[in-house]
Amino acid sequence: MRDQADPGPGPGPGPEAKAEPEVAPETETDGDTHSRPASRTGAIRRVLAGIGAAAGLLVWAPRAAFSIDGGFEGHARDLSVVFVDLPLILIGSVLIPLTTWKLTSRWVRDPWIATAVSLAALGLGLWALTEWWTPRQRPDPGYGPGL
Repeated sequence: MRDQADPGPGPGPGPEAKAEPEVAPETETDGDTHSRPASRTGAIRRVLAGIGAAAGLLVWAPRAAFSIDGGFEGHARDLSVVFVDLPLILIGSVLIPLTTWKLTSRWVRDPWIATAVSLAALGLGLWALTEWWTPRQRPDPGYGPGL
């Protein structure tokens, strides 16, 4: 039988190895002195990600409808709004509230204040998107109303 003090052959933690402090699985630390229940913060993050994705999709869809449909005989179809613009908008609309929530929750103890700031940042981000991104809305210039 092997002695308990003898770690045995092979690599393993020796006496100079430091034990890392364990954090209870039901709490999460921010690197600061306070901690929060992990289930509540995880749920808040999931809800913020879902709200961001839904809001991004709702802003994208009506503006991209003409480019997907293509107008008369599909002449102005531009599927880059599906393969380029949609993924970028969804990634941004998910990352903005999550990043804002994480940064705000480091300085504010109340998670609801961080949530409100995150939703405000999402609103500002979507407003900036609607001001900057405008896919083609009409067919090419040669196609007027006619005579």
